[in-house]
Amino acid sequence: MPTPVNFLTEEQATQYGQYAGDPSPAQLAQYFYLDDTDRQFLRPLRGDRQQLGWAVQLGTLRFLGTFVEDWTTIPTAVIDYVAGQLAMAVPDGMARYGSSRTRREHTLRMTALYEYQPFEAQPGHWRVVRWLYQRAWLTAERPSVLFDRATAYLVEHKILLPGVTTLTRLVAQVRDRAQGRLWRRLAAVPSATQRDALESILAVDPKTRQTALDGLRRAPTRPSIRGFHYALDRLDQLRAFGAAGWNLRAIPPTRLAALARHAATVRAQALDRMPPDRRLATLVAFVVVFTMRAQDDVIALFDRYLTELSARTQRRSDKKRLRTLRDLDAAARALREACAVLLQDEDPKTDLRTAIFARVSKEALATAIRQVDTLTHPPDQRIAFQELWPHYPMIRQVLPRLLATMPWQATPAGQGTLEAWHFLRDHEGHATRSWPEAPMTGMTTTWRAVVVGENGRVSKKAYTFWVLFRMLELMQSHDLYVTPSERYGDPRSQLLQGAAWEAVRPQVLRTLNWAADAESALGPLREALDTAYQTTAAHWETNPAVRLEAFAGKDRLVLSPLDRLEDPVSLRRLRSRVASLLPRPTLPDLLLEVHHWTGFADAFTHVSQGGERVKDLALSVCAVLLAQACNIGLDPVVHAGIPALEYDRLTWVAQNYVRAETLTAANTLLVDYHAQRPLAQIWGQGEVASADGLRFVVPVRTLHAGANPKYFGAGRGVTYYNFTSDQFSGFNALVIAGTLRDSLNVLEGVLDQQTGLHPHEIMTDTAGYSDLIFGLFGLLGYQFSPRLADIGEARFWRIDAEADYGVLNRLARQRIRADLILRHWDDMLRVAGSLKWGTVNATALIQALQHGGRPTLLGRAIGELGRIYKTRYLLAYLDDESYRRRILTQLNRGEARHSLARTVFYGKRGELHQAYREGQEDQLNALGLVVNAIVLWNTRYMEQALALIRQRGTTVLDDDVARLSPLGHDHITMLGHYSFEVPEVVAQGHLRPLSSLDE
Repeated sequence: MPTPVNFLTEEQATQYGQYAGDPSPAQLAQYFYLDDTDRQFLRPLRGDRQQLGWAVQLGTLRFLGTFVEDWTTIPTAVIDYVAGQLAMAVPDGMARYGSSRTRREHTLRMTALYEYQPFEAQPGHWRVVRWLYQRAWLTAERPSVLFDRATAYLVEHKILLPGVTTLTRLVAQVRDRAQGRLWRRLAAVPSATQRDALESILAVDPKTRQTALDGLRRAPTRPSIRGFHYALDRLDQLRAFGAAGWNLRAIPPTRLAALARHAATVRAQALDRMPPDRRLATLVAFVVVFTMRAQDDVIALFDRYLTELSARTQRRSDKKRLRTLRDLDAAARALREACAVLLQDEDPKTDLRTAIFARVSKEALATAIRQVDTLTHPPDQRIAFQELWPHYPMIRQVLPRLLATMPWQATPAGQGTLEAWHFLRDHEGHATRSWPEAPMTGMTTTWRAVVVGENGRVSKKAYTFWVLFRMLELMQSHDLYVTPSERYGDPRSQLLQGAAWEAVRPQVLRTLNWAADAESALGPLREALDTAYQTTAAHWETNPAVRLEAFAGKDRLVLSPLDRLEDPVSLRRLRSRVASLLPRPTLPDLLLEVHHWTGFADAFTHVSQGGERVKDLALSVCAVLLAQACNIGLDPVVHAGIPALEYDRLTWVAQNYVRAETLTAANTLLVDYHAQRPLAQIWGQGEVASADGLRFVVPVRTLHAGANPKYFGAGRGVTYYNFTSDQFSGFNALVIAGTLRDSLNVLEGVLDQQTGLHPHEIMTDTAGYSDLIFGLFGLLGYQFSPRLADIGEARFWRIDAEADYGVLNRLARQRIRADLILRHWDDMLRVAGSLKWGTVNATALIQALQHGGRPTLLGRAIGELGRIYKTRYLLAYLDDESYRRRILTQLNRGEARHSLARTVFYGKRGELHQAYREGQEDQLNALGLVVNAIVLWNTRYMEQALALIRQRGTTVLDDDVARLSPLGHDHITMLGHYSFEVPEVVAQGHLRPLSSLDE
C-alpha cells in the first residue's frame, strides 16, 4: 500500500518551519548566541533595525533550518534575547523589516556566508535522499516520524528546508521504495515448495472456519503436559517451513518484526488480498519471528512448569510433615534422652552405651533415627524429593521431545550442565533404571545423595530431575541460552565488542563523562566519598535523627523516622478552592478535550504502516482506550447509529491501531505537552522520578503471571512497574510476571523511555536496592536513591583504610576492592556503552552478571563501584533530613498515581483478564495513557483556577502551589453512560468555564 503524501496532520503541516512556542533557555543559548564571527558580520550593517533583524534571522536559520517571513510569528523571547546581546532596545517597526527587500537581501547574503545549501543543490540533495533511504530501510518508523527526522537532518547539515509538500512527497516516495525492496527480497527467499506451504496457511478450514495461521498465532497458556505438547507441536509446525535455512542477514530485524506484527494482527483474509510480493514477504517475516517466539514459549513453559512443580511438591511435603509431627516428637524425645546422658555423666569410667541403653532401649533409638531420617531433610535441600519422584512418569510423556527439540548453548559456566543434558538426551530412552556413570558437574551434596545409590550407580529418575532443575537454574542466570531468542539469548554476546566497541568508545567516554584511564576515573570518586564521610561526621553531633547503639556486641545504626508534616491552613484552603473550581467532566469528554489540545490520538496509526485514516478516527481511538483503561470491554462504549462508535469499527481500531508503539508515541506527546505547562514546572523539572509496582490479579490461564499470596491471594498476577516523574506524569512502564525483584527492572525502564524528560535521579522502595544496581546507575550517570527501610543493616564502605572519619569509623569497617575496579574498568565502560546504545537488554544483563547470587568477576567489579555510590548515598541520606523527605514525597506521588489508576481500572473487580503478555502490556499501557490524560487535564484547569483565585485578590503562596497535586478525581465521572460528546466551547478551541468559587 503506497504511503499517502498527506500523512501529516493539519497542525504538523502548519508548524513546519515555524516557531511552535518559545525556545527553552538551553535552545536560546545554543542557536541564538552571537559569537565573534557573527558580530563581525553585523558591524557593517547600518542601524539597530538591520542589525537586530540580521541577528534574529541568523538564529532562526540555525534553529528552524529556514527563514520566517512573518516577523510577528517570531517569539518575543527570541527578539529580547538577541537584543540583549546587542545591548539595544527593540526598535519600533520591526514588523516592516520582515516584509522589506533588505530582509531578502540579508537572507541571500547570510546563506552564502554561513554555507547553507538549497535543498535541490547537489551533492547535498543526493546525500539527503541516500540518508533517508537508509533510514527507511533500517527502521519501521511511521512517515511522520521519518519526516521529523529528515527535518532534523536538514537543519543539522545546513540544508535549507524545502516546502512541506516537497518534503512529504520525498519521504513518501523513498519509504515506498524501501518497502518495495523489502517485499521483493523477502519474497525471493523461500523456495517454490516453501512458498506453497506458506500460502497454504491462509486457507480457511470449512469445518472450523479457521486458518492454520490463526493456530500458529496462539501461544500456549497452560503449564501442563498437554500444554507442552501443544507448544512443541506449534514449534515443529513453524520450523517445518525451513526458516532456519533462509539467509536474512541483510534484512533489518526491525523491519521483520514490523511485518510479523502485521501478520499476527490482521485477519488472514486481509493477507490473502495483498499483492503477491507483499503477502509472501509478510508470511516469511511471520514465520521467522514466530519460530523464535514459539521456541521462547517452550522455554517459558519449561520454566513455569518446573517452578510450579517444585512449589506444589514442597507444599505437599509440608502438609505431610505436619501430619507426622507426633512421630517426629517421639523420635526427638528419645534422642533427647540419649543426649542428656552424654551431657550429664562426666565420669570417664562410665560405660556410656550401657547408661544410654538403660534409659532408652537400643531398639527405640534405632526407631527414632529411622523416623528422623524419614521425616526430616537437610537444611540445604530446597526440593521435596519424595514428593517429586511420583511425577517422573508424567515428565517422561514429554521429555524425549523436549530433549530433542531445544538447541541449548552454554557459557563456560554452563558447559558441564549442557553435557549432562546431552547425556540425558542420548540415554533417556534406554530401558534401565540406572546408569554406571553420568556427567555430574555442579551437582550439590544433597542432590548427589539421592542421585548416586549405595552401589555407586546413578538413578535415572533422580538424575533426570537434577538435570531439569539445574537447567532451569542456569537458564535464569543466562549461562544456558538459545539463539536466536527475544527472552532467552545470551546478553553478553550483545555487548559492544571488537571494532564496534573501539569505534564508539570515544563517544561513550564523552557522553558518560568518564576518563579512559581507570586511575583517573577513580580519583574523583575517592575524593567525593572522603568528603561525604567528613561532612556527615562533622554534622553527627548536631543531627538528632541518627545515633549508634550497641546491639549483640556490635554497633547498630538507628535513624529516627520522619515526623509527619501537617498541612498549613493556607494549603488546605487552597486545595479546597481549586477543587471547587474544577469543571466536572465525564471521562470520555476529558479524553476528547485532551486530544483537542495535543492531538495524541493522531499518534495511533494503522498496523500496516499505511495511511488508513477514517472519519472520526480520534473518537474511535478514545473509546477503545477508555474501554481498555476502565477494564469494561467495548460494549459500554458502543453507540448504534454513530459510525465511529459501532462495534465493528471499534474492534477494527483495537486490532489495527492500539498497540505498543502507538501507545508509546501517544504517551510521549502527552508527557512532553504536560512538561511545558507552567504549573508542572513548579512541581518539578522532570529530573527526578520514582519507580514502583502496581499489582493486578490475572484470573485467566496464562504463562505470563506469577504467584504471590501477599498480593494475589490464592491466584496469580502481574506487576505493572511504572515510572512517575516529579511532574506526576508516567513516562514508562513494564509488565512483569508475578513479583520479580524490582531492582532487576528499574534500569530497563529508565533507559528505554522515549519522552522528552531526562530524569537523572530515580527513587524506589527498598526492593530496588543492590550494589550492582548502584554501580550500573553510577556508570550511566544516574543517581539511584532507594528509600531505606533497613538502614540499620546497611554496610558502609571505604577506600582509604587509614582515613579518620571520627564516630563513623565504627561504621566504615568494610574496604572497597579498588583493584577489581581498575582491572575491569574497560569492560565496565563497555557494559555502560552497550546499555546506553541499546544493544543489550538491561534486565537480562543484570541477571547474567548476578549469576544466580554468585556474581561474575565483572559483576563483582561493578558491585564494588556501586559500593562507592551506595555509601555516598547512605551518608547523604543520614545527614540531610530534607533529602529523606524529598524521596518520601516523590514516592508518595507514585503511590497516589497508583490510587488514581486503581480508580480508573474499576471493571471486572480490577482484575486483568489478558492471557498473553502483549495483551497485558497494551491494556495496562492504555491505562497509563488515560491516567496521564487526567493528570494533564487537571493541571491545565488548576492553572486556570489559580489564576482566577489570584485575580479575585486572594494571596496564593508559592509553597502551597508546589504541594498541590493533579491526581484528584472526585470531579471526574468514571461510571455511567459514555457519550463521547465535546461541548461546543471546547470544539471552538476554548477551555470549559470554571465552576463557581465558593468564597
